[in-house]
Amino acid sequence: MSTTVEVARAALLEITAEADVGALVSEQIDDDGVSTIQFASSMLGYPDWFWTVSVAQLPGEEPTVLEAELLPGEGALIAPDWVPWADRLEDYKAAQAAIAAGELAAGDADDDVDDDADDDADDDADDDDEHDDDDLGDDPDDGIDFESELESDDLALMPPAVGVDEQDEPDAEPDQDGPEPPAAAVRKQRRKKDQ
Repeated sequence: MSTTVEVARAALLEITAEADVGALVSEQIDDDGVSTIQFASSMLGYPDWFWTVSVAQLPGEEPTVLEAELLPGEGALIAPDWVPWADRLEDYKAAQAAIAAGELAAGDADDDVDDDADDDADDDADDDDEHDDDDLGDDPDDGIDFESELESDDLALMPPAVGVDEQDEPDAEPDQDGPEPPAAAVRKQRRKKDQ
């Protein structure tokens, strides 16, 4: 590998990951001492793109990188041939069936272990359900007030009942200790006098 190619690859590794830079595609040397070096792009989503690095090599001097960029190839910007949706769907279904078949083949060995674990978990859950049923008793309305178990915050989060008219709450009674309106005070004084 020439010195300019090594310099070009090192310059690319400063701007992108090593996995994104593919193999050397071409090296073109111009009359003015500038080399244009192209590497294939390994980046996903960039087929037919090339990492292009321009390197200047003057006599008696070290190579200098002028620019490094990702440029499209001839077919990179052309849309792929159109494939009807039905064909793409069939390909997708075939791929999903292959994945499922692979998972089933790999999962057969683990099924026995998983089934035993599931059976144990189901047995434990059944035992817990039996104990819970014994605690509740036979009467479904055995005096447990579920609304009292809920906190006021939980009641505020409950949705309103659909189709039920809300009844107007009675107005709060005035405090007995607070001041009374003048008419009520006069009535009380008359009652006291009559007694």
